[in-house]
Amino acid sequence: MNAKTRDELKTRVASSRKKDQAAPTHSPQTWKDPKRYLWLLGPALPGIGLAALTGYALAPKKLKALAWTGPALVHGVIPALDRAIGEDQSNPPESAVGSLEQDKYYSRIVKAFIPTQYAMTFMGAWLASRKKTPIEDKIGLALTVGGINGVGINTAHELGHKSNRVNKLMAMAALAPTGYTHFVVEHNFGHHKRVATPEDPASSRMGESFWKFLPRSVFGGMKSSVNIEKARLARKGKSFWSLDNELLQGWAMSAGFFSATTLVCGPRAVPFLAAQAIYGASLLESVNYIEHYGLLRQKNSNGKYERTQPEHSWNSNHIVTNLFLYQLQRHSDHHAHPQRSYQALRHFEKAPQLPGGYASMLMPAYIPQWWYETMDKRVIEHYEGDMNKINWDPDRKAELVAKYADYAAEVAAKAEANRQKEAA
Repeated sequence: MNAKTRDELKTRVASSRKKDQAAPTHSPQTWKDPKRYLWLLGPALPGIGLAALTGYALAPKKLKALAWTGPALVHGVIPALDRAIGEDQSNPPESAVGSLEQDKYYSRIVKAFIPTQYAMTFMGAWLASRKKTPIEDKIGLALTVGGINGVGINTAHELGHKSNRVNKLMAMAALAPTGYTHFVVEHNFGHHKRVATPEDPASSRMGESFWKFLPRSVFGGMKSSVNIEKARLARKGKSFWSLDNELLQGWAMSAGFFSATTLVCGPRAVPFLAAQAIYGASLLESVNYIEHYGLLRQKNSNGKYERTQPEHSWNSNHIVTNLFLYQLQRHSDHHAHPQRSYQALRHFEKAPQLPGGYASMLMPAYIPQWWYETMDKRVIEHYEGDMNKINWDPDRKAELVAKYADYAAEVAAKAEANRQKEAA
């Protein structure tokens, strides 16, 4: 992203903030989405990847660094822009949600990601399968393609929440390059039902490292998706091996994609395809780890979990990552309204906030001590020192309760003092 584009983003954000302060309410006729054309950054991402791979193909020795474009964007450029440009305070008013949802422009933007995603992946496989491509370049190519396909999972996330059959098939198509098509089933009917509970494999627990969470989420999510689909088909009087099985449909799409790519590029493409799929899927799981860390829905008097509230998701309103991820960081509103399209999602000031955008939080998530130092006290502060409300890693609960007992007591005392002050 060049300086001109960065300045344009800053101008739009500043403009939207001034409008919010001057006119807190809008009619659907007067409110306009200040990010309407900036959403094009989403489908532009695989285009950037394809352009980088094309440049590398034309001059692999001179433009060697282009093989590493994906990791540079995900872990460097986007976090830096988040810090430089800051947060987006504009929210669509409730009165404008209906008109935003009906505007087909936004759904076309999401779908536009997929054709370029496939072209980029084929290009990466072809480059990685060439005999003269150095091993370090093959690694970079796999991370570049896998990183952008990982963002493609978010495209699938947006499409998969729509009831339209075509949208669900396109969601599976976006997931096929990473082999993670079961996500459509598990996320919609597993994660959204169990989110922020110990029963959800995709909700991380306080004290649980990403590396401990990763296999629990991957295998737990796969097992859950199979159980969900078995139950759905059983209700229809069909077996798991029915053609109506959405898991089998998705796996067939992945198998077809990998087979076609290998047929065109040769068997040397197989390690590349596997590596990019693993990295892409790991980015999804990294975001899963970040989104609900330590948060817990409490049980009511009937022993059932309370309804999902804004307080059960970590949010971030950093504009650049939100533009690339279709406002996934406004995660509380997404869980409150799963079928609400990205352009209509709102920011909640009272929802727990991350110190940075999702892209900025990826590196801390990979390094346990860095993550714990960044997030553990935030969880305690969110629950005002009440450690009984936290979703703990059971293997570390006793250790961490003892470690943070004094800090929790200080937080609880401050919270009580604030309540008494407000009451007075």
